[in-house]
Amino acid sequence: MVIVIHQSGNTQNALFYNEKKVEQKKAHFYKSGNTTTINPFAGTKHDRLNILKEIEERNTRVKKKGLHISVNPTVTDLVKMGDKGIRTEIVNLMEHMGYGNQPYFVYKHSDIDRTHFHIVSTRIDCQTGKKIKDNYEKEKTQRFIKSLEQKYDLTREQNQVESNLKFSASSRNLTQNLESLFYQLNHIESISSKLLYDKSLELFNVEVRRSERGHVVFVTDEIGNPIRYPIRLSEFEERPRFHHSQSAEQEQQVASPMINEFHLAQWARDVNRLIERSNRRKKEPTMKYKVKNRGRGMSR
Repeated sequence: MVIVIHQSGNTQNALFYNEKKVEQKKAHFYKSGNTTTINPFAGTKHDRLNILKEIEERNTRVKKKGLHISVNPTVTDLVKMGDKGIRTEIVNLMEHMGYGNQPYFVYKHSDIDRTHFHIVSTRIDCQTGKKIKDNYEKEKTQRFIKSLEQKYDLTREQNQVESNLKFSASSRNLTQNLESLFYQLNHIESISSKLLYDKSLELFNVEVRRSERGHVVFVTDEIGNPIRYPIRLSEFEERPRFHHSQSAEQEQQVASPMINEFHLAQWARDVNRLIERSNRRKKEPTMKYKVKNRGRGMSR
């Protein structure tokens, strides 16, 4: 079992990401909790967003108000827990993390070879309007996973998915894994320019280049030579920032003409954290708190 607390903090982005998957038939509505509407999935995505936004409007001081959790059971976990167990433990997870009274929506994803679930809620308390304390979320998540292992006799299997975020000539499910990397980098606020974004991609042996028809994505070796056939950027659903169009690049360059030492330090810190989480998983197979991703080669 792998449980991930995503760090983007934007409620609309988290909700609409899952809603888009439903529209694409890659996910479906699974359950909801603590909403005043009997079946909130009967309405529109904007209706669901408004349920959370109405709560968040009570607190204008907090910037990152969204709660986005993914629950990733193995095939064995799914068999042992069953659908009833999954539904029950999602409720227990919300309670354990301090969000037991919050309205939330759960989406069941099947867009890769693993069934997994996404929970979207808000960190603003629906009763007090204050931010719910989020101290030690990693430790709380690990304790909850351990309780599931004991309760359902789950084994600590090392996931067969490789944890190394660097790409190579033999990387599998390349498009899905590149999208996962783009998603991660898109939500690192300190990557505020195309230059920093490109430097981040280089750390993972990835390069985006302009072509006659737009942009293409290359996997490279350590010195920047392409080692895989390129993929057109238009084939990706999740695309890297600053590469959507030539005009977008020009606008970004005008908006961020300089990168000062502070921004560079922020960028280095955040990207290093992403790499460290990956390396920690390689060295410690039992680590249960993993970097988000959407395919083999990168844990979700």
